[in-house]
Amino acid sequence: MAAGSPFHTGAERSRGFLFVFLGALVVLLQAGAAQAASDGPERIAWRKTPIAVELSVGTERLVHFPGAVKVGVPPPLQGVLRVQSIAGTLYLFAHRSFVSTRVIVRGVDDGRVYLLDLSATAEGRGSGPIEIFLPDETSTDDEVSDANASGPPRYGYVRLTRFAAQQLYAPARLLKALPGVVRMPVKRAPVPLVRGAAVEAFPLIAWRAGDLYLTAVKLTNKTDRPQTLDPRTLRGRWLAATFQHNRLFEAGREADRTVAYLVSARPFAASLR
Repeated sequence: MAAGSPFHTGAERSRGFLFVFLGALVVLLQAGAAQAASDGPERIAWRKTPIAVELSVGTERLVHFPGAVKVGVPPPLQGVLRVQSIAGTLYLFAHRSFVSTRVIVRGVDDGRVYLLDLSATAEGRGSGPIEIFLPDETSTDDEVSDANASGPPRYGYVRLTRFAAQQLYAPARLLKALPGVVRMPVKRAPVPLVRGAAVEAFPLIAWRAGDLYLTAVKLTNKTDRPQTLDPRTLRGRWLAATFQHNRLFEAGREADRTVAYLVSARPFAASLR
């Protein structure tokens, strides 16, 4: 992507870059997971928030845990969902569709409790294996964590958000890569990120940094009234949300759009659901 914002003038772009209060605007929200590689299992970090698992009717899906587990199937799913637990892996098979239902999974050895929100649809996209792991303590500040010197660097939410802002707003001569942060594909089409019809959301660019995902989304006011952005109106599960500017002018004005920087534990599309 070319340096510079695709929707601000040079003067406004410079002001926006210099006066973004990333630390103050970062809002910690909920999330639950992280994808490791497109050709391997989806790796999801257990962070004490329910993990959504979508099943496709008639297709078995495997969920791997750090150790042996036992699962309690709630009455609404009995006869609808087949569950087998073998050596730390759950084998899930949905006989028919069902809405999201909370399932409790407990570690046999350590007693750790995991919460899964299971759902199944005939057109479900959930078929690949999932690996749930226990993450190291992750810093949310601006420093790189060196807890595991032999592995890839880990960055705090503020550092990642600042990196994304620089990629969009900074002059090309100031752009610097972050070791371990790589581009990820993201569908560039309007998405229902903001509740209500006042603001249109359009993903611009996405990255992956270890077990975290970072997405820059353009927000545009579609009304003839100014709009104040509030992270509580965002759909999805996000670890952090930051607005380049939190107030949009009415549609047609130069400042009728801005960027939201979203940090999540799963790719953008999975976090939005």
